Amino acid sequence: MFQSFVATTTPATGAARLAALRTVLAEEGLAGFLVPRADAHQGETVAPRDERLAWLTGFTGSAGTAVVLAEEAAVFADGRYTLQVGDQIDTTAYSPVASHKVKVADWLAERLGEGDVLGYDPWLHGAEEIARLGERLADCGATLRPIPNPIDRIWEDQPAPPQAPIVPYPEALAGKSAAEKRADLAADLREEGIAAAVLTLPDSIAWLLNIRGSDVERRPIPLVFALLHADGTVTLIADPAKIGEEPADHLGPEVSVVPPDVFGATLDALSGPVAVDKASAPIWVSDRLKDAGIDVVWRQDPCILPKASKTEAEIAGAREAHLRDGAAMVEFLAWLDQAAPSGTLTEISVVQQLEAFRRATNALRDLSFDTICGAGPDGAIVHYRVTEATDRPVTPGDILLVDSGGQYLDGTTDITRTVATGPAPEDAIRAFTLVLKGMIAISRARWPEGLAGRDLDALARINLWQAGFDYDHGTGHGVGAYLGTHEGPQSLSRRGEVALAPGMILSNEPGYYREGAFGIRIENLIVVTSPEVPPLGDRPMLGFETLTYVPIDRRLIDTALLTAEERIWLDAYHAETRARLSSRLSDDAADWLAQATEPL
Repeated sequence: MFQSFVATTTPATGAARLAALRTVLAEEGLAGFLVPRADAHQGETVAPRDERLAWLTGFTGSAGTAVVLAEEAAVFADGRYTLQVGDQIDTTAYSPVASHKVKVADWLAERLGEGDVLGYDPWLHGAEEIARLGERLADCGATLRPIPNPIDRIWEDQPAPPQAPIVPYPEALAGKSAAEKRADLAADLREEGIAAAVLTLPDSIAWLLNIRGSDVERRPIPLVFALLHADGTVTLIADPAKIGEEPADHLGPEVSVVPPDVFGATLDALSGPVAVDKASAPIWVSDRLKDAGIDVVWRQDPCILPKASKTEAEIAGAREAHLRDGAAMVEFLAWLDQAAPSGTLTEISVVQQLEAFRRATNALRDLSFDTICGAGPDGAIVHYRVTEATDRPVTPGDILLVDSGGQYLDGTTDITRTVATGPAPEDAIRAFTLVLKGMIAISRARWPEGLAGRDLDALARINLWQAGFDYDHGTGHGVGAYLGTHEGPQSLSRRGEVALAPGMILSNEPGYYREGAFGIRIENLIVVTSPEVPPLGDRPMLGFETLTYVPIDRRLIDTALLTAEERIWLDAYHAETRARLSSRLSDDAADWLAQATEPL
């Protein structure tokens, strides 16, 4: 299986490792040190070598930061991990802090004083982050100092860097050649008077050069850096051993490869101005350029927006990947409906069976993330990952939340379905229906060009708000094309400031979580469609096309809470699901689908 159920951390190691780190910090004359969940590429998924936060504290969430001071330490995690962080860390050594309520900088400013020096690894933080933190600490007289990561000095069995090979990605699926992409972006650099742009995000480099890799789990990317020059050539910073004959031919003569140990010297040799993304590039890059006397221009990674707006070929691939994945999901849900009443299932057995159905497509390259499968109260842990130690029986009558996805060569999927395994309590049915109303509202949305995700986010929440409910995560995130499950800059959230544009793929996943009882989330992937003029309208509007077609559990719907338009939408969605998937299913699953998609 792709997914393992072995717990990789334990709270029991936290205190000893914290003490070892404090010894090093005292030797360095530091008042504290920052430990982000990050690597030099600012990736959401990091290689085992870079799991410093998990190694030190036990917390395995995809985002978070530990702050270690001489007498106090804290682990900051956002609303997705409120329950998880408390379970995974030693709370006698670390205090869990909600990062969406308390900022790291404010917490530090209350505890540091005149002359205190806070250390940080310059490979793991962007210039924008460090600038903001430095300004805040100046208020209390503290300063920042970049240092080699002290955790690497005490982590005796730290894994080696990954060395997976780079592989070409078919142009037919990308929809545009690497040469065209390089030429287009280079023209923009020349127009702005920029000599080169430093690329540090592996997803950007994979997209630009039409390559993929497997240096980290769940994301088909190589961990590399690159320089895009204004003449359209690229310098790829990668171990030459990762590039075989086929990738070399694919890259062509306009892409040169230099090893990582000369990255600094390669930067030193540039002629400015050089563009650097202040938000995502490690501050080491801009500091190195400035030390060499090279002008640095703060500019967003030039690949970000073009990558987000998918080509027709990428959208066509996404549609096919979602139909393939949807059929696997229906096979799974049909099996689950038959097996759950027996009372013999556990969360792990459910995850194993779902992966088996995806593997049966013979097209699965990897999971797009570890499957989240929470029965009853585990469903309230937003990013719950079942282990052998936490495996809970799926009891008939539980509300079961399953959030999962697959990586296929033609697309990345991400879907959540919440199902009843027996008679459901009325409060769960009501909450499920309110969540469904929000998901439908986003699906049906029309809006004028120029609006961002923050302008639409409330559509998913308004019915929950009126009932006194909410959820502490965004309504939707961007999704890549056989790349990351979480892709920026597009999002449906209060922080989504980038205008939505045709071709952007996003998730649509409102939820509700009742600690100790159940969790509810319903998620489809959607793609922004080109302008259209609605009936009786006089202004072009953007909208969403649904990519995910899998039934929504009608047993959890209180139809009295739905409007006529919502019932029409859901019946039409189920009819379309039946039409698209029936021919792809086994006879038993097709029969189950026919019943599951009957009109309300």
